[in-house]
Amino acid sequence: MNTLRPKLTLLDEHPTPLQYLSGLSQELFRELYIKRDDVTPFGGGGGMLRKLEYLLFDAVNSQSDTVVTVGDIRSDHCRLTAAAAAKYGLRSIVISVGNYDGELSGNLLLSSLFGARTVIKKDDGRPEAVQLEETAKAVMEQEIAQGHRLYFIPMGGSDATGMLGYYDCAAELDKQAQEQYLQGATVYVPVTTLGTYVGLYCGLKAIGSSLKPVGIAVKPLDEDRLGDYFRQVKETYGFDFDDSDMHIETAYIRKGYGEPDRHVRDAVRLMAGHEGILLDPTSSGKAFAAVLDMIKEKKIKLGRQVIFLHDGSMAGLYEKAHRLKLEKELQDAIQILP
Repeated sequence: MNTLRPKLTLLDEHPTPLQYLSGLSQELFRELYIKRDDVTPFGGGGGMLRKLEYLLFDAVNSQSDTVVTVGDIRSDHCRLTAAAAAKYGLRSIVISVGNYDGELSGNLLLSSLFGARTVIKKDDGRPEAVQLEETAKAVMEQEIAQGHRLYFIPMGGSDATGMLGYYDCAAELDKQAQEQYLQGATVYVPVTTLGTYVGLYCGLKAIGSSLKPVGIAVKPLDEDRLGDYFRQVKETYGFDFDDSDMHIETAYIRKGYGEPDRHVRDAVRLMAGHEGILLDPTSSGKAFAAVLDMIKEKKIKLGRQVIFLHDGSMAGLYEKAHRLKLEKELQDAIQILP
């Protein structure tokens, strides 16, 4: 559908599945479907690959030898950036802010397997964005002084280029929804760095789709950043629609981004136990927990058609903080015979 900019190919030529969740639909009395962007066939899976097809094209085309990105230590985006860079012969540097507990697991382990150099700055209490910007600037200055040609990818790949991945996905999803008689369904989208939601929103608006995208913030939402981002995208591509029906739920952030939460783990276990699908406890699991809350609160009415966008991966289940909680809760499932 999209001819706005060229891209590389990291995804399979076939669309990711749109599947009916029969067990959960019967239990919750809503018609539930899931868009399986977790099963993209590269780097461990995840929807961030859609953005990276465009961003890596720019990196290769600019003759860069190193890709630099920023993000949480648990980030799917950082893992997939490292994988994509490896595929195209580029070095990768990931910059994070946080406290490293000495365990190389989950996405951090996989990023390292793909050859990424991860720089973790100890959190000094100032805003994360400020610390990331300062650290990235210092690291990049060192790399440039050593003669490297750098291409910077923002957190989550969320800029006017990266959003095109989900601008494309809109047409793919709309076609699948029409084939399954889901016109008018609501699409619930995890929101972290805004690029996935803004891209999908713009793509659906551009083709006049009847699907209604609703974001679910899994970390505090920066309203000013959202407005600025949409205006930038609109000006860049000349879109003639506004954001008057853009909607992001902000009441389900819980303890904070990446913090273990019992309700989120319950949602992960519900999906796994009824459908055999694994959500991650940081983004997709938290967003699905919000969907369950909205069903209980009657915000999602009886009989409604719901599409849940699963753009994460299972790697987050192996992060130490989440894994230890799950291990404790699942111990009764283990039977030891004498």
